[in-house]
Amino acid sequence: MPNPQNKKGLFQFYPHNLVWVGLSIVAIILDQWTKWFATTHLNYADPVPVLPFLNWTLLHNYGAAFSFLSDAGGWQRYFFTSLAALVSVIFVFWLMRMPKKIVILPMAIALILGGAIGNLIDRVTLGYVVDFIHVYYNNSHFPAFNIADSAITVGTILLLIDTFFLEKHRIQRAEAQQND
Repeated sequence: MPNPQNKKGLFQFYPHNLVWVGLSIVAIILDQWTKWFATTHLNYADPVPVLPFLNWTLLHNYGAAFSFLSDAGGWQRYFFTSLAALVSVIFVFWLMRMPKKIVILPMAIALILGGAIGNLIDRVTLGYVVDFIHVYYNNSHFPAFNIADSAITVGTILLLIDTFFLEKHRIQRAEAQQND
């Protein structure tokens, strides 16, 4: 029987991490379905009130998050497409090599990966990202976003929690086990 302490090769992975790939796929499907629904049921830039602080407003984002670089002349499409593709490949390798005992980190990576791929699909097929969730309070408006952006945001928060709070405990446990 192989020793589980041996490091796996770069292209080997732990099968239990297919659960996290499944979470990424769910995020992608939910994102693409809601964008399809928004595109087929909303008029461009015509807000539909949902709650006193929420509208469905179909918008096209040619830039990055919060329309960053949306008026940069077109090069940003290729830049953000390449960046999202590269990050997605790195995250798949990282995700598939996660040890079974770690939960928050692979969940974070899966959500970020699903969101990145969801927006990548839009950027490749449409040349822009479909945004439709518009949150506001009085005259203060948050930039429109989508489910992929939400998955990336939640994943990033989980990644920060893991990095700043949980990683230290994993290191301490590993050191304690080595000293036993």
